[in-house]
Amino acid sequence: MEPEKERTGRQPKKGRKRRQAPNKVVGPAESMRAGWDLEERQPEAKGTRLSTILFAKNCEVTHGQLCELLKYAVLGKSSIPKPSWCQLFHQNHLNNVGVFVLQGMSQLHFYRFYLEFGFLRKAFRHKFVLPPPSSNFLANTIGLQKKQTTGDLPKMMEGSLPSASSKANINLQNDPIIQKYGCKKVGLTRCILTKEEMKTFNFPLQGFPDCENFVPTKCNGSITDNSPLFGLDCEICFTSKGRELTRISLVAEGGCCVMDELVKPDNKILDYLTSFSGITKKILNPVTTKLKDVQRQLKALLPPDAVLVGHSLDLDLRALKMIHPYVIDTSVLYVREQGRRFKLKFLAKAILGPDRVGHDATEDARTTLELARYFLNYGPKKIAELNLEGLASHPEVQAAGQEPRNATEIVQRPKTSVLECLDSMGQKLLFLARETDAGEIPSSRNCQTIKCLSNKEVLENARVEIPLFPFSIVQFSFEPFSPIFTEKMNERMRMKWTEMSTVYAGPFSKNCNLRALKRLFKSFGPIQSMTLVLETHQPHLCIQYEVLEAAQLAIESLDGILVESTSIKVQRPVTELTLDCDILVNELERDSENQGTIYLSGVSETFKENLLQQSNLFLGLEAVILPKDLKSGKQKKYCFLKFKSFDSAQRALNILTGNDWKLKGRHALTPRHLHAWLRGLPPESKRPSGIRVIPPPLEQQALQTLKMDHPKIAAWCWGRKIEKLYHSLCPGTLCLILLPGTKSTHGSLSGLGLMGIKDEEESTTGSLCS
Repeated sequence: MEPEKERTGRQPKKGRKRRQAPNKVVGPAESMRAGWDLEERQPEAKGTRLSTILFAKNCEVTHGQLCELLKYAVLGKSSIPKPSWCQLFHQNHLNNVGVFVLQGMSQLHFYRFYLEFGFLRKAFRHKFVLPPPSSNFLANTIGLQKKQTTGDLPKMMEGSLPSASSKANINLQNDPIIQKYGCKKVGLTRCILTKEEMKTFNFPLQGFPDCENFVPTKCNGSITDNSPLFGLDCEICFTSKGRELTRISLVAEGGCCVMDELVKPDNKILDYLTSFSGITKKILNPVTTKLKDVQRQLKALLPPDAVLVGHSLDLDLRALKMIHPYVIDTSVLYVREQGRRFKLKFLAKAILGPDRVGHDATEDARTTLELARYFLNYGPKKIAELNLEGLASHPEVQAAGQEPRNATEIVQRPKTSVLECLDSMGQKLLFLARETDAGEIPSSRNCQTIKCLSNKEVLENARVEIPLFPFSIVQFSFEPFSPIFTEKMNERMRMKWTEMSTVYAGPFSKNCNLRALKRLFKSFGPIQSMTLVLETHQPHLCIQYEVLEAAQLAIESLDGILVESTSIKVQRPVTELTLDCDILVNELERDSENQGTIYLSGVSETFKENLLQQSNLFLGLEAVILPKDLKSGKQKKYCFLKFKSFDSAQRALNILTGNDWKLKGRHALTPRHLHAWLRGLPPESKRPSGIRVIPPPLEQQALQTLKMDHPKIAAWCWGRKIEKLYHSLCPGTLCLILLPGTKSTHGSLSGLGLMGIKDEEESTTGSLCS
């Protein structure tokens, strides 16, 4: 592979350097990796860098996944899970994090006013879809839970280890365990998580979009208080596809280990997480057992009414890619204040004794079983009398095998918030917003909230305050468009992209070979429809392509050529929506996300294998994107290749469209997330006929509106203001621009995220923005 040129990475400011992150590359998305050795492509430069490839399903990044990235940007230790959807290299060289929220805007706004958002489309190479926002977008993005207050968010209880004589002073009624279960003993069925709780705590569930390929255990028997318990614990590693299973231990209620298997991941291992699992490359090398083998074995072992017990069991089941309906999670069973969770090692020492603090999969499975049995045998009142919160603040108990709070808790508690991560680093968050929106993140001792009267005041304060904080959230609020205007925008966007992807060709002779013509036009890309136009003196064809690149390629290749001795014209329909089409196509090609990406038509099912066999010809190739038919699942006859640089992409395009490969292609125009979004737009309505003419008396009024209040002007103005704010950031800042989308009784609009690191983006897009 072509080594990446070393960038000059500026060192972080003193006092703001984050903890060391491993310099291993996280792998790319399914079906996107070209297959070269990741070690060869590891960047030499030490400046913080984002991968050019996002591996989110359907290019959509959930609010929880955004939170993953933000927490990793703060902590960045090897024990913290890396983001599952992107790669952040050399996190320890990251200086600051800045999140700019354009409340009231959506992906529709961005592409409706694409030409006006000039800086944003050129400066940020990484764009992704956001789901429509929930009632509290910001709280979800930084990981705050609904019932969680931030006033004493990371604060531990004060006081010494209570003695038996001090138990009377404990107010049991305020204990969260008593509040949830009452004082009397409860049966096993009361401890099993409900479906609603499983949903809340991110357990894999049947029918959920992220669990499509998960295997059910087929345990659907009737559950009673006498149903058998099985302790489960898994070890994981990080591979090119994220977290994958390396060991599973299953312990029966009597303490007997009925299953203890090492598992060889399907994908390249990037981090064995040996410090947590004890598993090394040497241990896994001879292993042949695969995930599907342990799935089959587990299904055979478990009786129909089996209840699985574990600590943060959702992570284990996700590592197994299995769904089980009956679970007891000891991190939830021993409920704690403010939605926090006790660590397994703490519970083991505080309840079972000091000799239960090891970290071994089988031992941990036994420990969770014993904790569940203890709860069932002694009841909630006994647990409350132990005053676990008080014990948790006692240094002697904390020291018992304690792992760093900002490491293990994050791994075992996916609900941990960004505020807690910052607090563990002794850092503060800056939140700037209009006064009406300032309550979205409640004030706390490590959150500095500045309330402003207007967006202009927010902007002015941001330029002054942002350099003083390692993590900043700046929210601008805009009045959402009316439902009627939004619906009209949606409809016109669909029309615009349809008309841009449509070409008219002709004239042809009345005896033309339609089959041959269809083959000719299909060679440029997938055709949505092809219609013979007979309204003209000689026949013409109307061809609607599935992708914009195919239409553009057909125009560039066929316009003016001779077909059966007749020169044909190939052009788009001329309508009010396509008048600026040439400008838009040119700007789409210059979009930073499309730089280094090429479109190819005519690829076969063996194209990827042939490409890999001749990889020496395609230096700098980072991803092969092979779209599939949504219904049949078959590979389509076009693809996108993503390269590190424009020059690498141009060299590859010359080779692949040459005599040896004989493909048709050009530089890409539409990024992946845009394809996904356009497929989701509502079906187009019948286009209004005729041309809209403004009556003469209203001409001046229309022009005045365009100058003063038109949304295009607002989009252009705020694009420029965000640009100035971006340039005020210090080098090495991770910057996210979030258009959250909108949600109302009239419907929802998905959002759009743009992200980049200031040094990186300026070095890769400087020439583009000039």
